[in-house]
Amino acid sequence: MDPEETDPEKTDIVTGTYPLGPGNGPLLVRTTRTGLGARAGHDLTLEATRWHGEAVVDVEDPARSSVSVEVDATSFEVREGAGGVKPLSDADRREIVRNIREKVLGTARHPVITFRSSLVAGTAEAFRVEGDLTLAGATRPVTVDALLADGRVRGSVTLTQSRWGIRPYSALFGALRLSDDVGVWFDLALSPDALSQGTPSPGA
Repeated sequence: MDPEETDPEKTDIVTGTYPLGPGNGPLLVRTTRTGLGARAGHDLTLEATRWHGEAVVDVEDPARSSVSVEVDATSFEVREGAGGVKPLSDADRREIVRNIREKVLGTARHPVITFRSSLVAGTAEAFRVEGDLTLAGATRPVTVDALLADGRVRGSVTLTQSRWGIRPYSALFGALRLSDDVGVWFDLALSPDALSQGTPSPGA
């Protein structure tokens, strides 16, 4: 977000600190399946229903912008299951959530997922946010691709579970497996009504 190329009127965003949470829009995780038994499973869309964070935006000096997010790892719910031999039942959804908590994320030991940015760079039309993601007790660097338009920030990142020591969930004696790569996607409103205006402090 080069200061000379950023147009506050175009992005409808002004300098300030914006609180983030489920009320701003969806924070989704999308999984795909692999293995010989893939036809029996579903490509899942999961939503984090309890999370909070803030976006510190400086439209004149975007390098001083930052993002922080904390997600309750026990709050994921199944929103959609595509494919499969038959539609997901309520019992299927409960089992999936239980497996995510107990076998994938280990929420008894690691109940919170966190992201802290270290760099914001690019333009308002296409920028990247680099930072550290702590997931299942491990911290690894990630880069999120995003854009600002019409008062919303939209973006995505692909996470390879094994980088965080997570073994992709499998069933049917390993014939059905979740792919190692999962997608994270968000579409969030930066509401002026909740804005705390002012120039971010150095190092924010």
